[in-house]
Amino acid sequence: MPTSLAHHYHQALRDQDILNQLSSHYPDGPTLHQLAPLDQLHIGGIAASKRLLDLLDQSAPMALDIGAGLGGLMRQGAALGFHLTGLDITHRFNVLNQAISELAMTQPPNDSSAGTLRCVTGDACALPFSDASFDAVLFQHSLMNMPDPARVLAECRRVLRPGGQLVMHEVVSGPHCEALRFPVPWAEGPTHSHLLTLAALTQRLQTAGFDIRHCEDWSDTALEWRQRQRQKEQAAHATVLSPQWVFGERFVQMGKNLLENLANGAINVVEISARC
Repeated sequence: MPTSLAHHYHQALRDQDILNQLSSHYPDGPTLHQLAPLDQLHIGGIAASKRLLDLLDQSAPMALDIGAGLGGLMRQGAALGFHLTGLDITHRFNVLNQAISELAMTQPPNDSSAGTLRCVTGDACALPFSDASFDAVLFQHSLMNMPDPARVLAECRRVLRPGGQLVMHEVVSGPHCEALRFPVPWAEGPTHSHLLTLAALTQRLQTAGFDIRHCEDWSDTALEWRQRQRQKEQAAHATVLSPQWVFGERFVQMGKNLLENLANGAINVVEISARC
């Protein structure tokens, strides 16, 4: 399971081409917005990441990003002063994530307001961290790849300090889940797609010992965002970076299906904040 899931994500990844492109076009280091077409691959982009980070307690800066991908959420959080550990099962994502961060870091190393970043390759079902070692755990379009959410959430509860936060920006099954079309960015087919309904997700959180403080369905906003992105993707002009540098030509169909799945109610997008 883990090996084939990693293969889904890295099979078309243009690691060195991406680094060459960044160095060529952004010699002074890319900004968060310049990187967004590459490293903010979730629905809602950089604005959705801001919403998620705004839910975090600024006085508790140690956070774990599970399913960190290429690190867009991590770098955005570090710019706000959070100290982010990114865990991903795809090792090539972690290596590229670190390399992108090295290119993007424009703040002086002695800037006390900047957060720190580190990447770890691992499985969310067996987090390689000590008990009570984080103030917050973040999920952004990652729990949907995990076949054993109960075990994952139990691990989150273990590594969180008392009163710690768990925040999510996740895709869940919609009212017409039978209409779900593949491929989508998180899966070629049903094998790696493990969408829960919102009711099932909240129940699992409560069973794992979390008290839900905020739960919002913003599928309408997600659909509007995806419609705008689709128009950009269909434009004829070449872009410096795009999701195709990660997913290859597959993303043309993935992007189309993602829009249709949102429009027909096969998937919804939710935002959740909970505490131990």
